[in-house]
Amino acid sequence: MDPNQKPNQKPNSISQPVAELPVADVERAQQHYRDALGFTIGWLYPGKEIGAVSRDKAVIFFRRRQPPFEPAIHWVFAEDVDAWYRELQSSGANIVDPLEKKPWGLRQFTVSDLDGNLFYFYHDEPNAK
Repeated sequence: MDPNQKPNQKPNSISQPVAELPVADVERAQQHYRDALGFTIGWLYPGKEIGAVSRDKAVIFFRRRQPPFEPAIHWVFAEDVDAWYRELQSSGANIVDPLEKKPWGLRQFTVSDLDGNLFYFYHDEPNAK
């Protein structure tokens, strides 16, 4: 406990959680996220078992795992989902479901990385076509 914190005082802030994705090869994952998804490579731990990438406020950790492993799924809110779709299309990202309005009211598309981890990019546009 912080010596300056009063016993019943609540903490004042918390950051966004950082995802840790299972991958077969951390360096390969970092390069893929840089080249296809526009991330910046952060760090790679000696032994290459864990590393990180970032883009804007998003940070992702990778941990080397032995396949087969359960891929992770992440929902990513995109203010301008059309711009994200165009960018990721042009950079060669593996778009496994095209941008469309889903029956549940979201406009979304799905990107898969080299290890099968999925990212659902979405925007809630109740009046969109």
